Amino acid sequence: MTDRDTHKGNPPEADPELLDDLGAEFPLRGDQLEADLEAAIAETAEWRDKSLRAQAEFENVKRRLEARHGDALLRAGERVVEALLPVLDDLERAIDHATGSGDEVAEGLIAVNRKLHDIIAREGCAAVDPMGTEFDPNRHNAVQTREDAEVPDHTVVEVFQKGYEMHGRVLRPAMVVVSTGGPLRKG
Repeated sequence: MTDRDTHKGNPPEADPELLDDLGAEFPLRGDQLEADLEAAIAETAEWRDKSLRAQAEFENVKRRLEARHGDALLRAGERVVEALLPVLDDLERAIDHATGSGDEVAEGLIAVNRKLHDIIAREGCAAVDPMGTEFDPNRHNAVQTREDAEVPDHTVVEVFQKGYEMHGRVLRPAMVVVSTGGPLRKG
């Protein structure tokens, strides 16, 4: 029996000395290596796909966390500004009282009021004065209605308390009086 007979199924051109030298390693021949290579390439593609998906998910989570962080910072500023709004209201009432009585303190109060408004404006807060505009239940709080045939229906005819908005959100709706009985609004 020859070496060639002991290795049935091998390609006929295989060198018998090579077959003897390879012994147990002979199954690692070219066709097996190609199959292993294809399997490795497929596995690499699968892991690459998983890696790309993980990276995309990481980027999405990162964007969501950054958005939440930014929103949390805005909300923190909103809480501080909301706490200042009653102080601004009281200050404006004090200015009205001091101005009406001819008190010289009014100038100082006006200066303080201006500084406070500048501070909240830098934080992105703005007063809403809806006088003469159409009533918007998302931005205004109607506390009274007034019959007035001269102005269009649902128009703000008096403001009891200013409203404030910050970063596109209503911090406090304006307390208003709304007209009724007038002509219908156009458009």
